[in-house]
Amino acid sequence: MPQLPPLRAQQYATRSSFFIAGFGLAAWAPLVPFAKQNTGLDDGSLGLLLLCLGCGSFVAMPLAGVLAARHGCRRILLLAMVLVCLTLPLLTLAGSPWALALTLLAFGAGIGTLDCTTNIHAVMVERDSDTAMMSGFHAFYSIGGLAGAASMTALLSAGLVPWQAACGLVACLLVLAAFSAASLRADCAPAGGTRMARPRGMVLVIGLLCFAAFLAEGAVLDWGAVFLTEAKAVPASYAGASFVVFSTTMTLTRLLGDRIVGVLGHRRAITIGGLGACAGFVLAALAPDWPLALVGYGVVGIGCANIVPALFSLAGRQTTMPDSQAIPAITTLGYLGILAGPALIGFVAHATSLPTAFFAVAGTMMVVAAAMRWMPRAI
Repeated sequence: MPQLPPLRAQQYATRSSFFIAGFGLAAWAPLVPFAKQNTGLDDGSLGLLLLCLGCGSFVAMPLAGVLAARHGCRRILLLAMVLVCLTLPLLTLAGSPWALALTLLAFGAGIGTLDCTTNIHAVMVERDSDTAMMSGFHAFYSIGGLAGAASMTALLSAGLVPWQAACGLVACLLVLAAFSAASLRADCAPAGGTRMARPRGMVLVIGLLCFAAFLAEGAVLDWGAVFLTEAKAVPASYAGASFVVFSTTMTLTRLLGDRIVGVLGHRRAITIGGLGACAGFVLAALAPDWPLALVGYGVVGIGCANIVPALFSLAGRQTTMPDSQAIPAITTLGYLGILAGPALIGFVAHATSLPTAFFAVAGTMMVVAAAMRWMPRAI
């Protein structure tokens, strides 16, 4: 077994990996209009093509666990970081729909592999550190996302063409990856998992709870602004405040999350978080004016902040499946919540109303909170 770097160095390297994953994905968002212009796609065709990113991630996540079990986390993490850094500039140069589709598949595969393997690495580091760290790790994904979107927007606003802006940010990510590389764990993910497997037992339960939590996050991301404009008559130019408030409260709460989880314990933190998110959605749906609805979104961010990190910590304690199978399975189910959740909310909203759809999401968060009553004490 290879000699491991010091635990403190592993913790810093894990935070860097989360930051790079969030930064890389968010840096793509400001480039979407340029990709549309380069390929000449209409809105409907672009929407379908953007699914390639999700498909690439969805396929890569289970494979990431297999590769981490065979070749170790460090090698797979660095490979994924390089793939993300290579494909991000290429997305700005794709001149045809086919070229953009293939590049999005590769970019999505890099993001999915990085997300999944980083969570495997985080579970191993947290277990060896014997203290709650997962919320703090996930906070750096949120910080990376804010930094990636803001940095790309700033460079484009300063007059750089898209490929120049992408290359500049990629250079920064590669430097960060190089500094972190030596502190990443080279050992393989815990044994028993050198093949893909379907989630079962406690892993399936945790995965479904992650699906619900990611669905709630996707509800704010994709429907929060629409709700403000349609139900609260907020001008479209201001409606983006919904996600800003949600993202800010989530990031700040995650920065304090390890301390919170240390005091409350994982199950109680998930229970309180689920109840808080439920209350936030109800407040947003019933608010008589938009400032109070924004308060509701902020409460959702506080409630959701520690649910997914705590669930990943519980996944690291279960014994039904090895980490290299359990974490990819849970990550994939959670990612499915982001992909399918907004569409499900749209169907409910079309059949009833958007406030009713928010009440339905509030109900799922109540289920997440209630599920902790039946979670085995052994994990």
